Amino acid sequence: MTLAIPKELHEKMRGFSEIRWSEVARRAIEQRINDLEIMNQISSKSRLTKKDISSLAKKIKRSAAIKFNEYNN
Repeated sequence: MTLAIPKELHEKMRGFSEIRWSEVARRAIEQRINDLEIMNQISSKSRLTKKDISSLAKKIKRSAAIKFNEYNN
């Protein structure tokens, strides 16, 4: 597998040459797959519709925005 790394990021990575970056990438990919598998297991048992999920997402965003505004005021 080949990964495209932006030049600026690659330069920063060079500053930490003792790190095995391929191992970091492997672990990140593995963790992401584990997360997706768990989400699939949870969602496969769910009875929520896309409409339900959209409605919940709007409520969560609205609530988060309110909390954020309270925190910053």
